[in-house]
Amino acid sequence: MRHPTLLLIEDDPKLGPLIEQVLAESYTVTRIPDGTVGLETASTGEFDVMVIDRRLPGIDGRSLVSTIRSRRISTPVLMLTALGTVGDRVEGLDAGANDYLVKPFEFDELLARLRALLRTFADVDDAIAIGEWEFHPSSRSIHSPYSGSIQLTARESDLLQLLAEQPLHVFSRTQILNSVFGSGEQPGSVDTYVHYLRRKTDSHIITTVRGQGYRIGEP
Repeated sequence: MRHPTLLLIEDDPKLGPLIEQVLAESYTVTRIPDGTVGLETASTGEFDVMVIDRRLPGIDGRSLVSTIRSRRISTPVLMLTALGTVGDRVEGLDAGANDYLVKPFEFDELLARLRALLRTFADVDDAIAIGEWEFHPSSRSIHSPYSGSIQLTARESDLLQLLAEQPLHVFSRTQILNSVFGSGEQPGSVDTYVHYLRRKTDSHIITTVRGQGYRIGEP
């Protein structure tokens, strides 16, 4: 059975490796000790859940979570912190974290909270119909009427979700770039990922509107 993928962003030189060791029994863990690098990893990687420390070098955990939410990344996030006041918890949750665990904590509780997050997100029926295809953004998968379920990358899923949620709207490359891609990306990246999606699914899954951009198609 495939272990869920987990991104751990924690800079404590003692606690970070210990958390990674414990979580590795149930998850495929990627540990990043820096907020800036963690942000880019969260934005481009494929993870089922994230555990993010509040105080990080480079960019703090609250800003990191807020930024990934602004990039339409819906992966569930559990925030770790030594800041345990009500105000601190509210700030973390308002930034987009799904749960909040105050240090010091018991590993049994951390594992239980992660299981609860994964159950909650797995139970969400977020299917979007695209012709005879069925797209599930929360699991980054699309069900083909011919060949079953197809797994998408995080960026492919975000792009398809943007188009599918507004099926009559034509999105320019600039609009897609700003909504789905990080800073520094070029408009050609949009064309590349449209190509990836068409190759994985159906050539008509996305329609090119000449001189304007892209909209969801009718495969």
